[in-house]
Amino acid sequence: MMDLLRKWLSNNRAEKRPDMQINVSPSLQKNKEYIQNQLFHSSDLKWRSIRFNQMEALIVFFESLSDQQRIQQEIIRPLEENKEGTVDEIITSVEIARKSDLSQLPQALVQGNCVLLLEGTAEAFVVGVAADYKRNISEPANEGVIRGAHDGFIEHLITNLYLVRKRIENPDLVVRYYQVGKATKTKVAILYMQDLANPDLVKEVDHRLDSIAMDTTISPGFIAELIEDNSFSLFPQILFTERPDRAVAHLMEGRVVILSDGDPSALILPVTFFAFYQSPDDYHSRWIVGSFVRLIRLMSFIIASLVPALYIAVIGFHPEILPSNLIYTVKSSIDRVPFPPIMEAFLMQITLEVLREAGVRLPSRVGQTISIVGGLVIGESVVRAGLISYPMVIVVALTAISSFVAPSNEISVATRILGFPLMILASMFGFFGITYGLLFILIHLCKLESFGTSYFAPVMPLRIKDWKDTFTRFPIWSLNQRPHDPHSKRLTQERYSRGWEHDDPRKE
Repeated sequence: MMDLLRKWLSNNRAEKRPDMQINVSPSLQKNKEYIQNQLFHSSDLKWRSIRFNQMEALIVFFESLSDQQRIQQEIIRPLEENKEGTVDEIITSVEIARKSDLSQLPQALVQGNCVLLLEGTAEAFVVGVAADYKRNISEPANEGVIRGAHDGFIEHLITNLYLVRKRIENPDLVVRYYQVGKATKTKVAILYMQDLANPDLVKEVDHRLDSIAMDTTISPGFIAELIEDNSFSLFPQILFTERPDRAVAHLMEGRVVILSDGDPSALILPVTFFAFYQSPDDYHSRWIVGSFVRLIRLMSFIIASLVPALYIAVIGFHPEILPSNLIYTVKSSIDRVPFPPIMEAFLMQITLEVLREAGVRLPSRVGQTISIVGGLVIGESVVRAGLISYPMVIVVALTAISSFVAPSNEISVATRILGFPLMILASMFGFFGITYGLLFILIHLCKLESFGTSYFAPVMPLRIKDWKDTFTRFPIWSLNQRPHDPHSKRLTQERYSRGWEHDDPRKE
């Protein structure tokens, strides 16, 4: 059934346009007409006519994409001051290339380049003068930390590469560029450590990126869905982050990072389930504090996905497990509610999701007001009206708070959605339904893979040594081995991280 669904959703009839080379004509007019026709006489396409080498020359650029000040300083002024000579030597721009294929010029123009055409010359000069409009580097709003770096990726690819290279001043850091999307030509970069990353992993990432056959790839979300192993799984198999320090930490473990121009998110792969519950704060605090907080996050996954289902099962099938004093309190509250517990839970959970989505879309000041109105006014009103019981409000509030503890938004959303089928099973079969649901989830997690890596490692397959940085965080000096799941070239780091202890002559 799954194979039929995949075949129905897939589209293997992608059309391939034949690549035909059209030589640059010695006639300026013919070249101009071709470029205008290919760009549909766009109004922001500008032409500047000058004379050079006693011949007429045309400078072509998009005023919305090119830096006109750089065009004036690096192209027009040198050509006017030097009436004769070689174009390559006179133009002061760092990026300049000769093109004899006329069909490549429209694509070069939409990338922000400037094209120089000369009368009587069957060759064009493409000069890199793209405009650079970018926002300042700031801390990501979704991944704030108490201690540590407070910078984040932005929508400019070169700036993001700078943030990574500034932290890893090592020649082994490799950057490879790709163009993804036949129409959008989105510039994508993959980063990895040559001495650490598994060559098979790099080759697989390269193959999957080259195999993308779509006209549009607007964001890394498109790329992630096109290259991940199982798109039908609820669990994310690629980690999104806007923090350079987090990306660098994964690079140094032998993983691959993908950056896309126009988006501040970095894609990290391969990852495991436990990577989504790790935060840079874990390593900026003392190891006991970091371990405690990480355990709280992992417990939040269990609370957010299980508590509503457990409440429904207890009320509907197993009230005998409650203490006798608590039974009367709960019974007096639910007797006034005309709906079964499953209807209460669905109503409250959907209301919570609506409020959360409204808070995200509305301006920040209005969003705070919506949260107060939704949490206090609506919550209190539905209880007083007898539509919802007090215990259900407590359960849903605890579930909502626990779902927001995860550092990754992707796993947080997956956890909230996971609670709905568990609630249905609990309403039908009680604890037995929850048990079978959890068993199915566990089997799925053990079977799932991320670029050849077991998603539930190091639990399945079992590797006790990697547990030092999974459920808890051991002291930094004891983490002398890299995680095994990315299959990096070198697993062992420095043997003695606290070298001063071994070099102390007083211990001899």
